[in-house]
Amino acid sequence: MSKRRPSIAGIYLRGIAMGAADVVPGVSGGTVAFITGIYQELLSSISAVNLAALNVLFSQGPGPCWRHINGNFLLALLLGILTSVLSLAHMISYLLDYYPLYLWSYFFGLIVASSLHIGRQLSGWNVSALALLLLGTVSAYSISQLSPVGLVPGPAMIFGGGALAICAMILPGISGSLILVLLGLYGPVLEAVKNFQWLMLLSFTAGCGVGLLLFSRLLSWLFSRFQDLTLALLTGFLLGSLNIVWPWKHALRFYQNSSGEQRVLSYQSVLPSNYEALTGGLPNTAICLLLMAMGLLTIALLGLGRDKVDN
Repeated sequence: MSKRRPSIAGIYLRGIAMGAADVVPGVSGGTVAFITGIYQELLSSISAVNLAALNVLFSQGPGPCWRHINGNFLLALLLGILTSVLSLAHMISYLLDYYPLYLWSYFFGLIVASSLHIGRQLSGWNVSALALLLLGTVSAYSISQLSPVGLVPGPAMIFGGGALAICAMILPGISGSLILVLLGLYGPVLEAVKNFQWLMLLSFTAGCGVGLLLFSRLLSWLFSRFQDLTLALLTGFLLGSLNIVWPWKHALRFYQNSSGEQRVLSYQSVLPSNYEALTGGLPNTAICLLLMAMGLLTIALLGLGRDKVDN
């Protein structure tokens, strides 16, 4: 039975969900694309933006070129992502500052459900798949243990950060926002979005474009030749990233940013039973577990109800 292609409205809504995920450190828009059934079309559409597309443009005109790159799909998805990022930047900043326990609990549930969903897509598990699952888990966990480097957020650095972050954003399990955090660029980029700092935004967008065009080709090649092994690696990435979104964290080290504000440099994940003694805050375990369950349910609804979204 053939798989129904999403409508433009359905693609736009998926873009909104991807943008919401990409704003939060530890959550990947690529995960949302995979869960909602557009991941491989996304990779193939981005990969189609190449020299062959330019040849079609000059030899056949704008219309055939637009169809060659699947332009309607890419435009609808991009508009959804931009809508979400521009509208949610303030809200996400507020939640991270005042309700981090609840926000991370919800996203922890999302990541657990996403890893289960992607792992179920394999046709079968073998030694090679299990080895890549372990490699992905260890790699993502190791990345989560790194400390921010505090780079100076100039246009050139923002360009490079965008190129690296976009590679992570389209990988299920590796968060582009987390890469920006590790580079010390998450705050400056979010501030640029909130305050419409156009030079920074253009530098970041250009970096994302370059990184996206290059990395999508590699992913398309891996999926076309080693789909099960690639899925196993991505599942490992998701499992390893759970440490990033574990709600109960104890701040270990702090640093002062260029504005004189004190920011956390590194965290340690702790049990809810130890959270109050270490941080002075209530663990609110019952509410957090409820939000985790809501995250699990969200992925289930995205996976089971995506055909309804297409209508």
